[in-house]
Amino acid sequence: MTIIPFPLLSLTQPEVKARAKEHVARGAGAANLVYRDALTRGALAPEEVGLGSVAAEAWRRAFSVDLPEVKDIVREDGPLGETAKAVVALHDGLESEMVWIPMGRGRHTLCLSSQVGCKMGCTFCETGRMGLLRHLAVSEIVGQLLVARRVFGWSPDDPENPDGKRRHHNIVFMGMGEALDNADNVIQAIRVMNDPGGLGIAQERITVCTVGRVDGIARLKDAGFKRLNLSVSLNAATDAQRDAIMPVNRKTKLDALQAALVAYRPRRNFTLGVNYCLMPGLNDQREDATGIASFCEPLERVLVNVIPYNPGNAPLTRAPTDDEIDRFIGWLREEGLPVRKRITKGRSVMAACGQLGNVELRARAREDKRKRQLPTKS
Repeated sequence: MTIIPFPLLSLTQPEVKARAKEHVARGAGAANLVYRDALTRGALAPEEVGLGSVAAEAWRRAFSVDLPEVKDIVREDGPLGETAKAVVALHDGLESEMVWIPMGRGRHTLCLSSQVGCKMGCTFCETGRMGLLRHLAVSEIVGQLLVARRVFGWSPDDPENPDGKRRHHNIVFMGMGEALDNADNVIQAIRVMNDPGGLGIAQERITVCTVGRVDGIARLKDAGFKRLNLSVSLNAATDAQRDAIMPVNRKTKLDALQAALVAYRPRRNFTLGVNYCLMPGLNDQREDATGIASFCEPLERVLVNVIPYNPGNAPLTRAPTDDEIDRFIGWLREEGLPVRKRITKGRSVMAACGQLGNVELRARAREDKRKRQLPTKS
């Protein structure tokens, strides 16, 4: 019986140990070492933990570690440091994107993707213009993280980080795709990232962002994470406004979304992130601030993140001015809401919020599919 190597990056340490016990002779004894080394190195190298050639080959028959290939990196310098976007090629020729964001004082946030494209169709988002091409697998989501550590300044043999210390401080699922539309794989990827036997990234350093998939919010609650962060992209305070810019609202209205968020309280001091993309002429009036406050009122602890609109290749409007942003933040504070202004980073290289994606990729994928379906000549 031929064993197809299973993607190690899609498993937690106990899961690898269980599979090794079944498929690798005496493999369970070395599982912890092999797992930690693979997650640190980004490659399966059983010899590096002292296994002989026979045992190492058995591990390679049972497991695989394949990372996406970096196709391009674009960079933008800013007052807090360099923002960088990496485009990575997946095994089937599709692409995903991730962004390394400076946060000041040596801290960084890594913005990960969960899908190639997105079916949510938000009109202000470049990814939404692609449509959904496919979900990312667990190993592809975790693989982004390992690739990011290499290309954005981390490697196992970096003399400044001989023990593999992590330079990113936070991970956000705010890249390409709706994370809770791919809930199974995102939840498992979080378990892998959080596993102390491997990457050991604390739950409180990870944030899942959703446009309002209420079924996904319930799934995330059932997953049992107590310290995980959640944020919702609100962007409009009335159903009519939200219907126009976020098609998901036509199926799930604001009252249903509000109820799902009220029910999601994994811990007593949980603070929900409420993201609001400020678009001049569309959602930036005084009554919009009042509507946000009404939506947030039953949610207990919230933090409203005001995100300046970043025009993409098919802009809905212009970017707001600093005065317009400050005025809107002032109105929110008058309503008693805690507010944080997001500083735009990466706009010049299409790496800012709402700018990720390659619309031409959809046409290319369709053409590739058409060619595969053509009859072959005998």
